[in-house]
Amino acid sequence: MAALALPAQAQDGEGRPRLRPVGLGSTTAAPTAEPAVVPAPAAAAPAPARIAPRQDVSLPEGPVRGPETNLPLPRFVSLSTDRGNVRRGPSLSHRIDWVFLRRDMPLQVTAEYGHWRRVTDREGVGGWMHYAMLSGVRTVIVDAEALPLRAKPQETATIVAQLEAGVVARLGDCEPDWCELSAGGYKGWAPKSLTWGVAPDETRD
Repeated sequence: MAALALPAQAQDGEGRPRLRPVGLGSTTAAPTAEPAVVPAPAAAAPAPARIAPRQDVSLPEGPVRGPETNLPLPRFVSLSTDRGNVRRGPSLSHRIDWVFLRRDMPLQVTAEYGHWRRVTDREGVGGWMHYAMLSGVRTVIVDAEALPLRAKPQETATIVAQLEAGVVARLGDCEPDWCELSAGGYKGWAPKSLTWGVAPDETRD
């Protein structure tokens, strides 16, 4: 299988792998202040204005299965380590282009080769990682400036907490338009379109 060719700027001036920039992908060392999970005020504030949903890669029509696992492609997983090397090709002999440094961040698997998986993050950056660095535990990244968690999958339901942009939350059940998330000890429902790490047409129970 052909190796994933990443841009030359993924290397620094001395040819060493570059750490991922801090952003909603949050794949470098943790910033000094982590995105916050804020409990809802006693008097629920009006829901914040929505941002335009990202264009996620939908699960393709028909059975597309990985040759190694027989699991669907593409599919979402999460980073199981605090440091994950992302290589140019599916072997230890390929150079490291990126280093992901945020445990539990969601990633999307797009190809398989032996013990290696080709992955991308929220911003489309990625390469090949050993399967041992990945987990089937599902997470999402908050893709809105302020995301209210609601007691029920309804716009009028009580707000139980607010999640800031970049918060990584554990993914629970999903309906066509809503998913149940948990973060910082809080659990509630949020619009699927305001997160990254779940396919638009995916349901879970």
